[in-house]
Amino acid sequence: MALERTFSIVKPDATKRNLTGKICAMLEDGGLRIIAQKRIQLTLAQAQEFYSVHAERPFYDELCEFMVSEPIVVQVLEGENAILRNREIMGATNPADAEEGTIRKTHALSLGENSIHGSDAPETAAEEIAYFFAGLELVG
Repeated sequence: MALERTFSIVKPDATKRNLTGKICAMLEDGGLRIIAQKRIQLTLAQAQEFYSVHAERPFYDELCEFMVSEPIVVQVLEGENAILRNREIMGATNPADAEEGTIRKTHALSLGENSIHGSDAPETAAEEIAYFFAGLELVG
């Protein structure tokens, strides 16, 4: 098994409902370690840049507006096969399809307001981490 890092966002629907601690506990209980974390308020321009890969998709504008609606918590997670493990802990994107005990099954409000984002590949994780964190902020 490989020790790796991944990126995660506790989304606005979850921060608004004060679920950050519960979600972080689920990640930690699942074997991941939070090695960097900060609460921020994205601007619309930042959200548009971060989600630019989705710019041509029909949900892009709604996603960007949602991501600036409340503060978010960005974090770097570390652990054995962290990317896959994080995705298992998060559950399926659609909470109706997520397994019991996952973050999305437990806390998501809908497909759009699904409480958490996680990187899907090592390359994506590296890009997303670098977007929000300087190397000195990674203290694992």
